[in-house]
Amino acid sequence: MSVVVKFRTAAQLTGGRVLLWSLLGRLPNAMSPIGTLLLVSRNADSVWRGSLVAGALAVGQAVGGPLVGRLADQRGQRTVGLVAALVNATALVALVAASQRGLALGWQLAPAAVIGLSVPLVGPLSRSRWVRLTAGEGELTTAMLSLDGIVDEVGFTAGPALVGVLATVSSPAVGLLVAAALSGVCATLFALHPTASPGIPKSPARSSTGRLLTTPYVLLLAGMALLGACFGSVQIGVTATTEALGRPGAAGLLYGFIGFTSSLAGIAAAGLPARWELASRLRAGTVLLFAASCVLLVSAGSLWSLTAAVGLLGVAVAPQMITMFGLVERTVPVVRLGEAMAALVSALILAQSAGTFLGGWATTHFAPAAPFAITAAAAAAALLLAACTATEQRYRRRTPTTPVPSPSTDAHAHAVADSTATEHPQEPVGQ
Repeated sequence: MSVVVKFRTAAQLTGGRVLLWSLLGRLPNAMSPIGTLLLVSRNADSVWRGSLVAGALAVGQAVGGPLVGRLADQRGQRTVGLVAALVNATALVALVAASQRGLALGWQLAPAAVIGLSVPLVGPLSRSRWVRLTAGEGELTTAMLSLDGIVDEVGFTAGPALVGVLATVSSPAVGLLVAAALSGVCATLFALHPTASPGIPKSPARSSTGRLLTTPYVLLLAGMALLGACFGSVQIGVTATTEALGRPGAAGLLYGFIGFTSSLAGIAAAGLPARWELASRLRAGTVLLFAASCVLLVSAGSLWSLTAAVGLLGVAVAPQMITMFGLVERTVPVVRLGEAMAALVSALILAQSAGTFLGGWATTHFAPAAPFAITAAAAAAALLLAACTATEQRYRRRTPTTPVPSPSTDAHAHAVADSTATEHPQEPVGQ
């Protein structure tokens, strides 16, 4: 099956509209951190205050992500996604109001934390939704996760860029208000789409197969955290190095270039033959990540060499993330897949924050390119971890890919199928 056919089949499985809502619904997650930092820093004339409020948002997101994911698994993505989207939009508006009015720091920390706690998790819930729809078919699952990875990269790149443009032409407040509108509208439409999982009520069968923290999953959390440390340190290293080269404006373009090469690599990953097992792909991905980080160490002399190095790093990112999400689908109970995906993202976010902090410290005490040494160290650790633990035996499929049938699940599936066949007999569910 060619890459084009895989993506066409994957898109037909979900429909174009829900993919659009999925993309637009992720933008607030990418816009909120940088938008919060710019808003509070500018209004309070203090980068420290801006960093503190943005940090509260990040901590809230890391803590709230798995909780929202677990609720979505249990109670269904519709109700949980809808509530999260509305609370998130309200908290964004509250933060803008508090900052614009110059209220005390506590009145800004509180809504920032709520923003993080109530992130609608469009990305993680998309992945768990697509896995459920593919019913465990290997190549189709890989194609869906690759397609989702491209959507993720577009959102990751476009979100901060959109905030930057709006902050330049107007103010950071406008950027966060746009994020609130996207969360309230697009994340809501994503939550209410017929493809949403109805959830599985708690039962003895569910309890007996619902263990999440298995050894393979913990290893994946560690691998994703190391990838996050690479992200954070590279972000600081690129910013500091471009400033040292006298081209500070190039930093944003380089971030976008990472997203571009990563998206291309995600498309290419969908074309890999099924016989190349996921564990082998993970080991190969960490080799490429480590090689790219080594190139970064010697790339600080010119903007062109730095561009080539970050482009190579981007090539290593998407396939590795797609592979780890695919391995999660194989190693955790399907009834907790949303929670597992969300926790993986939380590990990435927390480690990215740590990488950013360490990168800033290294820049201050050593040199502008010093954060790249942290990138290389994290990549080396990821390579060692994968080399020692990533085997097909460890990551063999342990649970069914489809949930234990229940009346509510069957009724929901038949309702979606019937309504789709009646209203759009020649179109996929999402059209």
